[in-house]
Amino acid sequence: MPTRRVLGWVTVLYLAQGLPYGVVSRVWPVYFRSHGVSLAEIGLLGLVALPWSWKPLWAPLVDRFGARRAWIAPCLAALAALVAAFGALPPAVGAFLVALMLAFTLASATQDIAADAWVVDVAGGRDLGPINGLRAAAFRVAMIAAGGVALLVADRWGWGAAWWTLAVAFALLAVAAARLPEPRRDSAAAEQRSTRELARAFLAWLLRPAMLPIVAFALLYKLGDQAILRMIEPFWVDSGRSLSEIALVANTVGLTLTIAGALVGGAFVGRHGLYAGLLWLGLAQGATNLGYAVVAATALPPQALWFASAAENFAQGLGTAALLAFLTASCRRENAATEYALLSALFAFSREIAGALSGFGAERMGYAGFFAFTTLLAVPGLALLPLLRARGLLGEPAPS
Repeated sequence: MPTRRVLGWVTVLYLAQGLPYGVVSRVWPVYFRSHGVSLAEIGLLGLVALPWSWKPLWAPLVDRFGARRAWIAPCLAALAALVAAFGALPPAVGAFLVALMLAFTLASATQDIAADAWVVDVAGGRDLGPINGLRAAAFRVAMIAAGGVALLVADRWGWGAAWWTLAVAFALLAVAAARLPEPRRDSAAAEQRSTRELARAFLAWLLRPAMLPIVAFALLYKLGDQAILRMIEPFWVDSGRSLSEIALVANTVGLTLTIAGALVGGAFVGRHGLYAGLLWLGLAQGATNLGYAVVAATALPPQALWFASAAENFAQGLGTAALLAFLTASCRRENAATEYALLSALFAFSREIAGALSGFGAERMGYAGFFAFTTLLAVPGLALLPLLRARGLLGEPAPS
């Protein structure tokens, strides 16, 4: 069992990881839409999140040079400065603002690399379960804090106060991270020998014929869920909902239901197997997008949007649990970190591309038509399931 000290530092590190993601996914869309930025521009602004997909490119630099805290603390300090600068800039989208947003996600992705490496340094054996559970919980709590507290502050005291609140939170995390203890690490020679051996194994895994359907599935399974995500907060704004209502219902309650959905989804996969989990949880994930389509197309009571949000967030957690189980089953223990990083990067890449194009779809089809279309985007991924099963790629015997 990991010590309380280790668990405390894991909490700090993953609060620091979740907070920037909450700003990007839950705060920026509301901020820009409430200031009249078009749906197409809001979607395209999602491309500034691509550093989270590309971070394996500079991860070796972070791993080789400097202590873990020497990367984490300065990155958090940079995040504090960047988010504070947001309050001093007009909300009109321009080159400088986009550069600031890109610097924000780049700093976040870099501190993620160092934080993940720190956990790998200290965790092992039976420590993995408690540490991974705490990682996921702390990350989601920080997302809730960003999407909930920031919008509540903005509704009561204005956006300037919201940005400064977030800046103070990042600054406090930077001060804490500066005191992060450095764990003992293996010798450079052992690391070099291990890296050479694992590189050969990784290339053999990557170039096998089975990788094509695995990669396609990782890209497609949550496509519908990813496409709708960036347009949900703008839809709440355009529906006349207050920032406080968005903070409490869409963000705080919604993310809590996503956590609950992930727990239920994980239990379902554990009991019924990966194929059944991917199929039924994927169907639920796609079908709940129709709730938003119905609300957008009809004059239902205001509470109908709450129910649509609850269903979509819960199903998002279900589908995420199923996909993560698939990604884990597709990796081998001897090279799991590298293989999982590649597959999760593919998943993140499809998320950002789908989000970038979502604004054009919403403007052209209208909210109701676009939300209904995202349900159809769930079909290609589900259609690959029989092929994956027939090739024995789901961690269970292929049907005879």
